Amino acid sequence: MLWAIDIGNTHTVIGIHDGEWRQVWRLSTRTDDTEDQTASVIHGLCHLAGLPMSASCVLACSVVPSANSGWKSFAAKYLGVEAIFVSTGQQVGIRVDYDPPHAVGADRIVNALAATKKFGAPVIIVDFGTATTCDTVSSDGAYLGGAIIPGLQTSWEALALKAAKLPTFELQAPETAIGTNTVGALRSGVMLGHAGAVDRVVSAIQEELGSHTPVIGTGGLAVKFQDLCESIETVDELLTLDGLLFACKIMLQE
Repeated sequence: MLWAIDIGNTHTVIGIHDGEWRQVWRLSTRTDDTEDQTASVIHGLCHLAGLPMSASCVLACSVVPSANSGWKSFAAKYLGVEAIFVSTGQQVGIRVDYDPPHAVGADRIVNALAATKKFGAPVIIVDFGTATTCDTVSSDGAYLGGAIIPGLQTSWEALALKAAKLPTFELQAPETAIGTNTVGALRSGVMLGHAGAVDRVVSAIQEELGSHTPVIGTGGLAVKFQDLCESIETVDELLTLDGLLFACKIMLQE
């Protein structure tokens, strides 16, 4: 049974795979929890799902180095296995044409692996997370780089700090572009504005590639932009977890 752990700045996504994805959990990323605190949460989730708290392999990608030791200790103490972290393209057979190569987030490498395996290359991946990243894989399967856009939630929180009277609102598509009240105006600007930014960046990337390239959306907010972004052709919410699954097969063969 594979445990795939995607440690992001805001959320940590855990997938349990046993022939198929048996369960996927999304937790807040915490850097100060001990392995025992983590185990108490995971044990409850496993109990609710009717799954044993056991693993044959634990593979993780992380953009929060301070959280890694806690998950390593949890895997060793409670699952009895060593957690393996994907950190470079070389580990999974992907050439990274980025300067410097080690500056690429592990989640972006894992996404590139999954997108190439599932959709072919070239391919563009748009990951709607704490930051919205647009990553590009060349026709020969190399990770080229991309663009980093301030994430939707991050942008909104920054605006709210500077404008105390703005109301909170649910992140969803606006009914109309012309907001007839403050919430409607915010939804229009925030949601349509972010979608427009993504479409513009993707368009520029495709112009540089010189051809139409499939665009895959993923991440916690991807489904909210499936119909707002003209460039997004497919949303795959399990792309990162699938990437860890592919990575596990590659790394265990070596």
